[in-house]
Amino acid sequence: MKKVLVLLLFFVITSFKTVADDVYICDSKYATKYHYSDTCRGLNACKHEIVKLTVEKAKKRGFTLCGFED
Repeated sequence: MKKVLVLLLFFVITSFKTVADDVYICDSKYATKYHYSDTCRGLNACKHEIVKLTVEKAKKRGFTLCGFED
């Protein structure tokens, strides 16, 4: 019974996606910020494609969190 509960708990914990796993960036060579929402006002000036990627990938590419998202 204990094993079943542990497995159930593990499944429940791992099945939920954490908030803000995915972020958005402006696909410009001059862009430096990532955004939690594709409608963030920090993306208003983006004239390039807005790309969805993980926070980890954005950070690896040198992006930091947008000031409007704090």
